[in-house]
Amino acid sequence: MAERWARVALVLVSHSRALAEGAAEVAAQMAPGVLIVPAGGLEDGGIGTSFDRVEAAVGEAAADGRAVVVLTDLGSAVMTSESVLEAVEPDVAARVRVADAPFVEGAVAAGVTAHGGGDLAAVLASAHHAGGTFEGFTPGEGDRPAVDGAAGGSGAAAADADGVVRASAVVRNRLGLHARPAAVLARALAAYDARVRVNGANGASVLELMKLGAGQGARLEVVGEGPQAAEAVQRFVSAVEDGFGEE
Repeated sequence: MAERWARVALVLVSHSRALAEGAAEVAAQMAPGVLIVPAGGLEDGGIGTSFDRVEAAVGEAAADGRAVVVLTDLGSAVMTSESVLEAVEPDVAARVRVADAPFVEGAVAAGVTAHGGGDLAAVLASAHHAGGTFEGFTPGEGDRPAVDGAAGGSGAAAADADGVVRASAVVRNRLGLHARPAAVLARALAAYDARVRVNGANGASVLELMKLGAGQGARLEVVGEGPQAAEAVQRFVSAVEDGFGEE
């Protein structure tokens, strides 16, 4: 049986084959259910972008009716991608968008949204949003020690009178809220009919969770709203308490 992919695929166009393949590898770790096709470098292994490689990548990504978001590393990669879209069949071109987004961060954000079932517009928006996620970010700014004792503790989810669900959790695992658990949590929370914020960040955004820089011992304040807020908040708290399955 053919492998089932998300309904939106990604094509990563870079001047370097190694860069395209590396970015695809990183994004695939965050979004294993998404078809991610790298198209980097020239046929002879040199630096540049190849029309034929990009055309083949778009064709592979768009097969079986999938929509496609193309991410590029430099301006001439955009030009090559747009030239390809002018040459492909109109029904394929109608399902492909070139994102104005950072190459790696955009691929990760778009991939997570696609893995969660997002449509073309949602995946494209996630890629675009990635461009501003780290503006003004100081590394480690979210790495705050827990209060009420070094070991800290987690507060059970409780709803306010207005229906807002609140809870707290202390990061227990040694590596903290790094890329892999951030992606797992973002995908999980996207499945709930709820809006969840973690220390003010969007809990359904892998990049915003990573921006928190929450290391071991950091306290996370989780706030949820919506019909499934209680379930979503409890899912997040349970994952933190479990140390994301890590030591």
